[in-house]
Amino acid sequence: MTGFRAAGRAGRRTGLAGELVLLAGAVTTVAVLLTGLVAWHTVRGTAEAQERDQLARQAKVLSRVPALSALLYEGEQRIAGANGVEIAVVDAAGVVGGPAAPALGTPQRDVLLSGRTLSSTGELRGTEVLVEGIPARRGGAVVLTRPLTDVDAAAARMRRDLLLPLGAGLAGAVAAGVLLARRLARPLGHAVDVAARLAAGERGVTDADPAAAPGPAEAVELGRALGVLDAALAHGERRQRDFLLSVSHEIRTPLTSVLGYAEALADEVVPAERLPGAARVLHAEARRLDRFLADLLDLAALEADDFRLDPADTDLDALVGEAAAVWRERCTRHGVEFRIERAGRPVPARTDGFRVRQLTDCLLANALRLTPAGAPVVLAVRVRDGGAEIEVRDGGPGLTEDDLAVAFERGALHERYRGLRPVGTGLGLAIAHRLATRLDGTLTARARGPEGGAVFTLGLPTTGKP
Repeated sequence: MTGFRAAGRAGRRTGLAGELVLLAGAVTTVAVLLTGLVAWHTVRGTAEAQERDQLARQAKVLSRVPALSALLYEGEQRIAGANGVEIAVVDAAGVVGGPAAPALGTPQRDVLLSGRTLSSTGELRGTEVLVEGIPARRGGAVVLTRPLTDVDAAAARMRRDLLLPLGAGLAGAVAAGVLLARRLARPLGHAVDVAARLAAGERGVTDADPAAAPGPAEAVELGRALGVLDAALAHGERRQRDFLLSVSHEIRTPLTSVLGYAEALADEVVPAERLPGAARVLHAEARRLDRFLADLLDLAALEADDFRLDPADTDLDALVGEAAAVWRERCTRHGVEFRIERAGRPVPARTDGFRVRQLTDCLLANALRLTPAGAPVVLAVRVRDGGAEIEVRDGGPGLTEDDLAVAFERGALHERYRGLRPVGTGLGLAIAHRLATRLDGTLTARARGPEGGAVFTLGLPTTGKP
């Protein structure tokens, strides 16, 4: 029920495209409103500037008329008409005349008589007006006024004219946001669908060429990442299937022997003189099963997050010497020559000595299994570039370059050489590689060494102490 409720909540959420549309709409609406607000407040100043400019140009034309007073007084009504513009004339002596004379104060008159232009406001018959004055060529000045109510009316017209472009801009921005949201959401929705199909177990569902798909660069990179994930999942599952088949084969063989002998003993069909031999077979097959299960448990433990290590000061040279004492005897029993190459001095390291010995034993067991009688197995330790190396070389058949690519994968070499070479459980090298990583070291392989066989090298950091 909890999962169903969670799915229901997830299903009620707005999709990415919807959220992008809402976001784009909100952003564009705020942008248009802010633009409109700024324009709304600047329109008044723009209208006033336009009216002043018009008055100034008219005054400039009139200021060039030779006989200012006679012409302006006689033609005042004709010039002003019904547009609200009124005229005042300042003669060279400073006398102000004309219908707009009351709007002109003494400070304003002095500005004009000094030869400077005038741009100010005043009051004419109880109405606030714009005042624009231009000095005349032969002295005096021409002044034109216009009511500020005309400016307000012009501003209102300009504001009405703003509504249509602002509305069109808002609609266009929302439409662009919808198109952008769809462009962004389409590849991401496709990626979600691919991820869901991968989670459901489908493989090979990604695009062959993500770069050819529409969408931004991030969507292309996401497509590539999903393609890599798809390939990795397919490869990992294929390796897992192969490994499980190998495991089942390895378990079935000894188990069949155990069951066969157990049934024979239960049916009392084994003669008394053959009982010791049957017991030895049962014991050997049981040990084989035990070894295989132990390797599986070791591998599972190494892949767990709580794998335990007990680091301590360890002399790797002494550790190699202890291992040599055991493996020299085992090699002798198999007719294999054992050699050791020591550093000749302590090789200190802060590591888990028990795990290093376990890893060394694993590599030596692998070498001994593949080395024919009379050929050597070599265990060496040396100091290299601030670290230490433990190396195991053998005189066996060696590896190919293709083998090196899968040498540390579970059961890879086991499956490849089963029936052709002596093989173990197929887990030894995988365990060794994971263990080396847990020890903050490295485990590498070379196809051929001086003895003719494979070379495995464990690199570990040292403490730097003499």
